[in-house]
Amino acid sequence: MAIPTIETARLRLRGYRLDDYENCAAMWADANVTRFIGGQPLSATEAWSKLLRYVGHWSLLDYGFWALEEKATGAFVGELGFADWKREMEPAIDVPEAGWVLATAAHGRGYATEALRVGLDWLGGRTICIIHPENSASIRVAEKCGYREVRRLTYKGQPTIVFQR
Repeated sequence: MAIPTIETARLRLRGYRLDDYENCAAMWADANVTRFIGGQPLSATEAWSKLLRYVGHWSLLDYGFWALEEKATGAFVGELGFADWKREMEPAIDVPEAGWVLATAAHGRGYATEALRVGLDWLGGRTICIIHPENSASIRVAEKCGYREVRRLTYKGQPTIVFQR
């Protein structure tokens, strides 16, 4: 499947390209970004693996993660999309899992909500997302986009809220 490009008023959601790697790696190496996502910055190798998994989702599942680009500047500001991570959780996640990550410089601008709304419109159907309970910014994004808490659990030693839409 060709990865669709979707535009909002301020953003372009597009497939990852090789030249996105450095920006992706820099974002995932930022402790502010990973604070509630695993708790540790990622190495360049781990960021590369993430990027490859994003692209692979599109090939196998017809959905995946987009790179987020500011339309006005062309700047990489983050990523958003849907995945099947095969998480070892009970009960198992049986629908696409939404996720979003923004570079620190893009925090607080409403980009996540803007991108998630258009992504959800594109995908349709039921989705879930998991969020650390202290990540109030992501919880607000999820709630603005129609997600509601369905359960709390511990995942990889961290408290986690499962939201469904």
